[in-house]
Amino acid sequence: MARIVLSTIGSLGDLHPKLALAIDLRRRGHTCVINTLELYREKVAELGFEFAPLRPEVNEADPELMARAMDARSGPEVVIRELMMPALRESYDDLSAATVGADAMVTGELLYVAPSLAAKSGIPWISVSLQPLSMFSAYDPNIYPTAEMLGYIRFMPAAFHARLFEFMKQYVSHWFEPVAEFRRGLDLPDYHDPVFRDKYSPLLHLAMFSRVLSPPQPDWPPSTVQTGFCFYDQSENSPLPTEVGAFLDSGDAPIVFTLGSAASMDPGEFFNESVIAAKQLGRRAIFIYGREMEPPRGLTGDMIAVDYAPYSLVFPRAAVVVHQGGVGTTGQVLRAGVPHLIMPYSHDQPDNAARCRRAGVAEVISRDSYTARTSTAQLKMILSRPSYSARARDLKKIIDSEPGTSLACDAVEDALRR
Repeated sequence: MARIVLSTIGSLGDLHPKLALAIDLRRRGHTCVINTLELYREKVAELGFEFAPLRPEVNEADPELMARAMDARSGPEVVIRELMMPALRESYDDLSAATVGADAMVTGELLYVAPSLAAKSGIPWISVSLQPLSMFSAYDPNIYPTAEMLGYIRFMPAAFHARLFEFMKQYVSHWFEPVAEFRRGLDLPDYHDPVFRDKYSPLLHLAMFSRVLSPPQPDWPPSTVQTGFCFYDQSENSPLPTEVGAFLDSGDAPIVFTLGSAASMDPGEFFNESVIAAKQLGRRAIFIYGREMEPPRGLTGDMIAVDYAPYSLVFPRAAVVVHQGGVGTTGQVLRAGVPHLIMPYSHDQPDNAARCRRAGVAEVISRDSYTARTSTAQLKMILSRPSYSARARDLKKIIDSEPGTSLACDAVEDALRR
């Protein structure tokens, strides 16, 4: 049996799929080490896995940092240039320490040092993408933050999108200059593209998202295996709070409002405006507002607000879910088979939102435009048109048919045998 290190930086939406893999791999007899941010140490320990810390240290409880990291215009640059690039040596050292004696490492986005460690150590390396945006396909072009207008030119041929993408790569290429300098210090070739070409392992690249969001594309790396979503069901260790269960049992399906784990640190007036919208619609509502955050104002008797509840237990009983479009939350809503209203922040969220809207299961409101008035209008439309719910049920069948975690683990074991 193998010792496998699963390494990830990011929010719970990034961590949970790795935990899903680790739990299944452990059932198969493998030993798994979770290499991630210090703030997740307790969560990892509760599941009985060995924890290995990974820098940079990111404080999700810092509202100013999270606001900057989630900003639609500057968020990606903040994360890459201010958090990741200055910490390349620290990340490399931590990943190197975690993989001592390991038979393989499985790494997620932002682990720009993983190819370098694989080259220096010879440890088999498996890469992961959790959303279509990170596959950068010219055949299935993405919607990038603040560039929603790209949705109007999707009909253009792949050659056009490939050329447009080359221009975008040049525009951000200077962000990654520290990687070349870092590799020179390791006596490795500095002609290395850490984001758009060389982040995909030639041994195995796992596309751990559903074909509902994007089916396989001709320009995906040849080592890619698409698995479907890999869900970590927290309900096994975090049952439905009693008050939430009682509320769900006491009336019609509510609207559920949530912002995931990262965006909830910078909610603005989302929850307060949503309370007003629910009142105007005359609908029951649940607000999952995030741990260590303030509950929304103005709740009435047909509303409830909690800092946490397992999505897998709440979403299937919702009439519609209003959320930020992170791929983890999006996957859970798709699995629940209910419609979405999405207010994307940054990173992959505008693209995930656009894909759900094109699939006929969601509507989208920009963060700047989200108010009680705009959300009421969109929710009224979604709730009054059966087509959204019917389409949601159809997509749920596809999600349920995908092997997800079991296929991903099969692919990992096959890669190790090779």
